[in-house]
Amino acid sequence: QVQLVESGGGLEQAGGSLRLSCAASGRTFSTYAMGWFRQAPGKEREFAAAISWSGGNTYYADSVKGRFTISRDNAKNTMDLQMNSLKPEDTATYYCAAGLTNLQLVRAAHEYDSWGQGTQVTVSS
Repeated sequence: QVQLVESGGGLEQAGGSLRLSCAASGRTFSTYAMGWFRQAPGKEREFAAAISWSGGNTYYADSVKGRFTISRDNAKNTMDLQMNSLKPEDTATYYCAAGLTNLQLVRAAHEYDSWGQGTQVTVSS
């Protein structure tokens, strides 16, 4: 497994921006795809974005497409999520996930074998 630590959450006004980061250690970073999931209070965890091993392929939920950008730096073992034009409905705990090997299943949380502890994002209206 991979050890993951998220950072960068916080409180932001609607229309603002936040950047989340995920630092990984353990397994060779560049050998697996990674993703961001989020979970709002009382709701199930949902897919937000994912990125392939090389960073050449990215995937987004319709709800964040055009506003969020996922990226990774394999030299630094980090993955980021740039969140722009934030909306109150983006309020959630955001989780970094790693270990995905089948890019056809990027939206399936159970396909990832490592998870961070989560970072809270709160967007006020």
